[in-house]
Amino acid sequence: MTNTNFEKDILKGLKSEPKQLSSKYFYDEKGSEIFQEIMQMDSYYLPGCETEILTKKSQEIIALLPNTTYDVVELGAGDGTKTAIFLDALLKSEKKINYLPLDISPEILEVNKKFLIEKFPDLNVLPIAGDYFETLEKIKPRKNPKIVLFLGSNIGNFEGEKAVAFLQFVRQYLGEGDLFLLGADLKKHPHTILMAYDDPEGITKRFNLNLLHRINKELKGSFVLENFDHFASYDPLSGTTKSFLISKVKQNAQVAGQTIAFERDEPVHMEISQKYNITDLVQLRENAGFKTDHHFTDSQRYFSISLFAY
Repeated sequence: MTNTNFEKDILKGLKSEPKQLSSKYFYDEKGSEIFQEIMQMDSYYLPGCETEILTKKSQEIIALLPNTTYDVVELGAGDGTKTAIFLDALLKSEKKINYLPLDISPEILEVNKKFLIEKFPDLNVLPIAGDYFETLEKIKPRKNPKIVLFLGSNIGNFEGEKAVAFLQFVRQYLGEGDLFLLGADLKKHPHTILMAYDDPEGITKRFNLNLLHRINKELKGSFVLENFDHFASYDPLSGTTKSFLISKVKQNAQVAGQTIAFERDEPVHMEISQKYNITDLVQLRENAGFKTDHHFTDSQRYFSISLFAY
């Protein structure tokens, strides 16, 4: 992201009604550090559940893969540590694979490649940096069957029909026999979900407030962080989790030379995280135009990794 895009998006969001800030800007250096703290929280069940599935169910997933050679393409690949579990299982099953991690951050892709080549010296790792519109175009001409990974419950960042639209967008870069492996957080007791997004230690609150700190640092902002609180909500009917910052007082803040006014108790929408049940995932698969689905869950049925075939 360029600073120009950051400024434009932040100002547009703060001038919207209601105000909103994009969660894609959470991850500056400090934000990434705080998110690592979140990943270690007992109440943040998602990474543990997904790791359990990859550790215990990868062979069941691989049994459904008919070809011997695949390009494994990962959207939003990150550092590759979790994906290594699945890659290891593929290699032990004598699948011939190339790994193509896609991420907007060239720096994290360097970390990814270094880690995986050290772990699997014979693995062909081909990182592609950029947004999905650029990077998926580059995988389309490749002739090998593809397994596209979209893990970490990232599909939860898309609300309603936007999730279908995203899967349809990805599908246009796939061919007959290609596969899509989707990580999705499942609906469960509301208290369990809220504890993951509004922890008693206040780590998630620090994570959200850090975006205001980033605005202060990069856009000459004047936010007083103590004047904002964190609030999370979960609707068990729709499965939608939302997080907000709440202005505790009537106040003005400067951002990039412009004045943004806040009413007392005014919310700023920060993030959405959609939860699913298996029926929802089947519907998502059908609406996106994939032909079949198989679902693999952890022992608590908190999380699913779903295999869609095109």
